[in-house]
Amino acid sequence: MIFVIFGNSLSRCKKKEMELIFIAKPCALGLNIQANGPQKAQPNAILEKVFTAITKHPDEKRLEGLSKQLDWDVRNIQRWFRQRRNQEKPSTLTRFCESMWRFTFYLYVFTYGVRFLKKTPWLWNTKQCWYNYPYQPLTPDLHYYYILELSFYWSLMFSQFTDIKRKDFVIMFLHHLATISLITFSYVNNMARVGTLVMCLHDAADALLEAAKMANYAKFQKLCDLMFVMFAIVFITTRLGIFPLWVLNTTLFESWEIVGPYPSWWVFNLLLLLIQVLNCFWSYLIIKIACKAISKGKAGKWNPLHVSKDDRSDIESSSDEEDSVLPAKNPHNPTTNTNGTSGTSGTNGYLTGGPCAEEH
Repeated sequence: MIFVIFGNSLSRCKKKEMELIFIAKPCALGLNIQANGPQKAQPNAILEKVFTAITKHPDEKRLEGLSKQLDWDVRNIQRWFRQRRNQEKPSTLTRFCESMWRFTFYLYVFTYGVRFLKKTPWLWNTKQCWYNYPYQPLTPDLHYYYILELSFYWSLMFSQFTDIKRKDFVIMFLHHLATISLITFSYVNNMARVGTLVMCLHDAADALLEAAKMANYAKFQKLCDLMFVMFAIVFITTRLGIFPLWVLNTTLFESWEIVGPYPSWWVFNLLLLLIQVLNCFWSYLIIKIACKAISKGKAGKWNPLHVSKDDRSDIESSSDEEDSVLPAKNPHNPTTNTNGTSGTSGTNGYLTGGPCAEEH
């Protein structure tokens, strides 16, 4: 099974690359989404060596040392490192393509899950998940559903370490780990029936979130706000309402009555409760964003970006960048050479450039 999962993950990556090149990118260009990333930092051999070999976040002591070595103002050096970190972040075009790929997958897997479950008896009567357990047949459709979901989350787990780290890296890592453990554990212990209910329920809102992101990148703000509102309603309804009242009810109480508690029962329900804790955390973030948007509306200054702003934004910004040109520590020595290049190359203490726009 492990080889099948890794094979599916590799196949998904290839399909993803093909879609990004032949489908998502032309769609993005058709919507006038350009591949413009954050502003690039000016070349500087000394700072680049520190950035790549030592640290991307220099402390105050190191900043002071670099300031003396380069004869730059500390503020300029901080700006250079901020711009250099942002330089590695993906462009809006890349983000749109990634969201389009995820939207396509979430829409497909949710549609497949609904079509599969509506033909099963345990969708309408959750006690059917436990009758004749553990001697329940594993059908090809159910097996395909599990392999599809598991390969997807394994690919997310791997890509998380190669992509730019976001603010919620730990939370997402914990989520992926819990999800993979839950899917694998339910498959191995033949709890696949209730597992399909969990997977389909948690896939319901994901496509709407990716649609909201795509609309935001394309600057269709009204559509973005509508998608976000729909996402928030579906997310909170399914994960804080239906999931505990329907799924947790059958895994905690109906299973206890029909098959009784056993060692793997405790592990399975512990993982489900961990997922529910994460659901509560994300619901809190969604409600927090919605409250900010409502408060702005009541103040008579409606800003729809407050609805769609991504709190996971990984583009750094600062009020320091409002100035287009900041003077160096020694502005009267414009020809100082610090890295073997001419003074007019921009490495002599002057760091020019406009503001670095925050990614929403």
